[in-house]
Amino acid sequence: MNIQLNGLTLPSTAADIRTTKGGVIAIESLLTLSLPAAPVRYLYSGWQSWSLTAWVDTDRPIRPMRPSLLHPMQADPVYARETRPHGSWYGAVELPDGQVLFLGALGLESHVMLDGQSLVGWYESGNGEWLLVSGDETEFMARYAELLGKRLGKGRDDSTSILRQAQDLRSAPYRVWCSWYSLYTEIYETQLLKILSDLSPFDSAQGLPFDVFQIDDGWQIGIGDWEPNAKFPSGMDGLAARIQETGLKAGLWLAPLLVVPSASVYHEHRDWLLHDENGKLVSAGFNWGEQLYALDTTHPVALDWLTALMKKVRGWGYDYAKLDFLYARALPGKHHVDMPREAAYRNGLKTIHAALGEAYLLTCGAPILPSIGLCDGMRVGPDVAETYTSHRDDDLLMNFAAPGVRNALRTTFNRLWLQPLVHTDPDVVYFRSRQNNLTLEQKSLLQDLAQICNFKASSDIPAWLTDSERSTLREFLESRPEVRKTGRTAYQIGDHEVDFGLHIGMPHLPDTFTNLKGAVLGGLANVPLLMKAFDKLGKNSLKKTLKQNPV
Repeated sequence: MNIQLNGLTLPSTAADIRTTKGGVIAIESLLTLSLPAAPVRYLYSGWQSWSLTAWVDTDRPIRPMRPSLLHPMQADPVYARETRPHGSWYGAVELPDGQVLFLGALGLESHVMLDGQSLVGWYESGNGEWLLVSGDETEFMARYAELLGKRLGKGRDDSTSILRQAQDLRSAPYRVWCSWYSLYTEIYETQLLKILSDLSPFDSAQGLPFDVFQIDDGWQIGIGDWEPNAKFPSGMDGLAARIQETGLKAGLWLAPLLVVPSASVYHEHRDWLLHDENGKLVSAGFNWGEQLYALDTTHPVALDWLTALMKKVRGWGYDYAKLDFLYARALPGKHHVDMPREAAYRNGLKTIHAALGEAYLLTCGAPILPSIGLCDGMRVGPDVAETYTSHRDDDLLMNFAAPGVRNALRTTFNRLWLQPLVHTDPDVVYFRSRQNNLTLEQKSLLQDLAQICNFKASSDIPAWLTDSERSTLREFLESRPEVRKTGRTAYQIGDHEVDFGLHIGMPHLPDTFTNLKGAVLGGLANVPLLMKAFDKLGKNSLKKTLKQNPV
């Protein structure tokens, strides 16, 4: 059937279509659209928080990123080796005459790909709805968000969380101090209490007005054993009480859908973990010097364990939960109860959402569409870092999900369309010059993006800030500038304009020799023993750095 759209006649395989505001909706399991000309650009849509999302020239292929050991934790592993332009749930093409055509699924377990001069969308099982529109990108992404909101929800189903009662989060920036980007896993109780005291939220004109003090990775015995380790002698409940005494909300990081071989859950309840058709455990990547595995959230006993864990965190006194590495439950595998993989993830997130009750839920490393309607906030880009970009990640590994400011700017910017549906978390901003390789301009770009996202977080340690840096951070936290989009990549923020255009493009493809060096490096990074050694070296270096830079 031919589809008429904005002056275009598009031959398609659609048999069931209807008109809608701005375009048409088709119902098909597999939809193919013949384009009038070969596109010049394609909009890649990454599967989860860290996965590349960007407009890319079609003559600049996106090659499989390295190392492949990390494919499950940085991309949808089903499509990680695909070299044709593609993406999860939606995609768009720009034609030579400048027209932009968008194809987006209104359901889960769906994918879009540019195959030559055809735009193809499919559901992994069954039929589903597709939105097809052409025109201005801002307008059609707003229409897509509107339709997704009707099907999946906006924010959380219950909009009465503790933190929503405390302030209007749609109009007031949400301000979080997070331990990760200064201390990483080298955190302990007395050190955090010193930082908490130095923040002085209410008792001094020099205080830094954060709303949440969030403890990140490093407090737990292990991934899967969610009890405090020896560095937290007062327990997590005792630390939460100390945080609350300052007037702040207590926040806690967990990765509840991951299990590592050293965890007691792995040894005692392997039947709770995701297996493949042959009974082998499904890899969820490699981190903390260990292989990662996924909790099967269709297993009723595993769901009971997950519920008890979330209630325990709430009982400790944490009103803010940052849940990380959530992609694990949406990996392909054989489920205890047969259901599509993203539906299985959503089943687990519903359990988490219910058990957390009124607590604020921030999802990270999360499949994008399956999380909508079940969380308050969502990380929408890769981790930032104290560096802008690196030759290793851009050229040798071609890994655009790796931590770094440019990777974070690129993907976060191209996911701002999610703002009507969820609080978009761009990750932390930096003001410190100590232990930081970013220029003032690069730090300013992160700060501007946080203003646009209306989500403010930092890991800067007060003792590492100069008086001027501390004052500027305080002004940033207190500011509420008017934000207005002025161009495709430009925004007016208060009294200044910023254009992200030069920072969200793709680097040039590496030459043949560089690519060969990258293949060798990527191969070495696929060896778990070497990855474990690199992890140990990194931890030793961090300990030395923190010894030289006390909090």
